[in-house]
Amino acid sequence: MTSEESAARYIEPIGRKTRGAQVLDALADMVEKAGLKVGDRLPPETTLAERCGVGRSTVREALNRWEGLGIIRRKQGDGTYLTASVRSYHDFVPTSVRLEGEALLRLMQVRRALEQSVVRMAAENASTAQSRDIAQKCDVLLDLVASGQPWSRADADFHAAVYDASANPMFGRILQRLDEVLERSKESPFGQKEFGLASFPMHRDLSDAITARDPDAAVLAIDQIIDSVEDEIRRMADL
Repeated sequence: MTSEESAARYIEPIGRKTRGAQVLDALADMVEKAGLKVGDRLPPETTLAERCGVGRSTVREALNRWEGLGIIRRKQGDGTYLTASVRSYHDFVPTSVRLEGEALLRLMQVRRALEQSVVRMAAENASTAQSRDIAQKCDVLLDLVASGQPWSRADADFHAAVYDASANPMFGRILQRLDEVLERSKESPFGQKEFGLASFPMHRDLSDAITARDPDAAVLAIDQIIDSVEDEIRRMADL
């Protein structure tokens, strides 16, 4: 019996009123109970749908969600494979939130490596005009946050100014697209306007370090920003 055939035995029917997140929970239970590891193949969609007692489209939607989180990879004509570890949780934090939190932490690892390089280069290369622009955009961002107004556009503008100052436009292109790699659900707690607010005071430290042409201080500031976001992810997902 193959691993995918064995895994199918561990998925159980779910009620019609618990589709969506409950399908994801059922899949996570299956992966854990079957002992599937990274690189193992999942059972076919038809088998999963039959065992769950839902339509194939419901299972496909759940798998699309996992693919967006980087948990699985589909190989056309071959099947669906695990690309990240999956654990099932049975406490007050939904499994879907835990898995999304873990995916976000993987994303933050990539962001940290890139951001460290870009802020160092910005501190080394920023012109007087670029430093002034970064400081002004930081003022706007922090004023909006303090007043409770929408701030996402201002945050993007601030970071875009830092990327521009690095003198390597590829950094900006990659980093601005990085968040698009990980699909977040509409109900995701990590997509709410309150998420990440604790990191904003540290943006002043980053702006000041670039203006002072201090690469080490800039790296320290971006590390503190990312540390703050990662800590919040861990608290929200109970990781």
